Parts: sequence; C-alpha cells; structure tokens
Amino acid sequence: MQALLRARSTVVWAVLVAATLVSWAVGSDHGTGSFIAVVVLLVAVVKVRFVGLDFMELRCAPTRLRAGFEGYCVALWVVLAGMYWWL
Repeated sequence: MQALLRARSTVVWAVLVAATLVSWAVGSDHGTGSFIAVVVLLVAVVKVRFVGLDFMELRCAPTRLRAGFEGYCVALWVVLAGMYWWL
C-alpha cells in the first residue's frame, strides 16, 4: 500500500483531480472575455501534458517525439486562447 501511495502515477492523478476541482471552482462563474477562461484553458493543457508524459509514457520517449508532444501542447494552448480572445 505504501508503494502505491508513493508512486508517481498516484501523485500525478491527485494533481489532476486537484487541478480539475480548482479550474471548475474558478471558471464556473466567469464572464465572457475574462482572463480567467484563458487560465482555465492553460490548466486543461497542463493536464493534457501530464497525461501524455506520465500515463502515455512520453516522459521516457525519444527526444524528437517528446519535443513534438511538448510543441503540440504549447500550440494547443495558443490556438485555444487565440480562438477564445478572437471569437
């Protein structure tokens, strides 16, 4: 049981749950055009990054694959934030 509690995947899972709760609490009552919405999108992209690195095992992937995934995460946030502000 101790090993399960100290495993990286357990810690990442707890962080993902906490990030979900925080983004829901912060973002549930924002207005349109709010900076809070962009922060909630950032939290969502960070969660995607954690899932990719830890649960899809991209943390130990070859450098080019991991760099491509990291670039995807950055591009995803830029596109989503841009679409939110522009539309």
